[in-house]
Amino acid sequence: MTRFPHDQFAKDYLKELLSPLGEVETSRDVSSEVREIDVFFTPTSTETPYGISLGLLGKLATTPAIFEPFRNAVTPRQIRSCMGKLFDVHAELERLSKREDRRMTEAQLPLLWILTPTASPALLDGFGFQAIARVDQNWTSGVYSLGSYQKTGLIAIHQLPRTRETLWLRILGKGGMQKQAIDELAALPEDHPLRTNALELLYNLQANLEVNQQLEAEDRELIMALAPLYRQQIDAAIQQGKIEGIQQGIQQGVQQGVQQGVQQGIQQGVQQGIQQGIQQGVQQGVQQGQRLIVENFLRFRFGELDEGMVAVIEPLSVLPVEELTLLLLRLSQLGGESPGIEEGKRLVVENFLQIRLGKLDEQNIVRVDSLLALPPIELRELLLQLCQFSRDELLSRLGELLG
Repeated sequence: MTRFPHDQFAKDYLKELLSPLGEVETSRDVSSEVREIDVFFTPTSTETPYGISLGLLGKLATTPAIFEPFRNAVTPRQIRSCMGKLFDVHAELERLSKREDRRMTEAQLPLLWILTPTASPALLDGFGFQAIARVDQNWTSGVYSLGSYQKTGLIAIHQLPRTRETLWLRILGKGGMQKQAIDELAALPEDHPLRTNALELLYNLQANLEVNQQLEAEDRELIMALAPLYRQQIDAAIQQGKIEGIQQGIQQGVQQGVQQGVQQGIQQGVQQGIQQGIQQGVQQGVQQGQRLIVENFLRFRFGELDEGMVAVIEPLSVLPVEELTLLLLRLSQLGGESPGIEEGKRLVVENFLQIRLGKLDEQNIVRVDSLLALPPIELRELLLQLCQFSRDELLSRLGELLG
């Protein structure tokens, strides 16, 4: 799990939204010293319908830009650090243009946008930030800038009007502002191009926060706000799985029934096939819904899944609900990075062996290592077969397979 889940969420979120508009780099190194820029954006196209749909964020993304999002109110020291990184980037770009014998214009230099949940009047006055809306009515309240050559702007998220135009920035806010933005996001049509991806990133943030036992009150409130949305997604996946399973089962059942009807009477065969198909379809639907739950959980917990983790999805989906719930709870306590993924695969294999063999002795622990070394397809097939074997048959099978 990342040490700073909110920071990682903000980077992933901005990258997801801005990628269609241009090139996005996260955690870009600054050459002068070991420092990183959160998000470095370079537009590759002019104003587009997609960019317009992002509202204020799309407006900020019409020029090269550095985005520095903060979970808590930005401090004077942090602002100075951000500006230092900005000027280092400017110097780097100007050196590059000189080596390539081309002219670097002011318009080509990136702007710095500091995204902060709140900003006090004292902070704004101390740096001389001016509200852009006072001189340009095309900008909304909550957007500030310094002199044009300083190329630095600040978004005070708590001052943004609660409109669709500011939604995608208010998601990065805090407390009630963020909660309302999440509610607005959830209320968007289900086929909205950004709704699903933004919610998945929020669910990933939720999973990372839940591992932390020392949460701030606002983080607990955020988890509570996301929990019903996550439950809705799981319920929708289950329902979709049932519907698809029933439809597939009916179709297969009718085909089987027609074939049987040639010998037993077409009408009787079709009726029997439909009944069998519905029963088969409901069962397939439940299994498919459970598979979707498992797959979504693993992706939220570990991100991109390797072949080994994909191989255990189907075996996990056929476990009894009680055993699956306990196993998912244990998996949720693991980190989301590479060591956590490897530990998760080991936990799954150990769980399957414990179901059939009880407490694992040293020999069976060695067998766990051997099973994890199998090609993913062989591991998947073996785990699916475990519940079909008696204890003796299983030990014999493992002996044949693993030597």
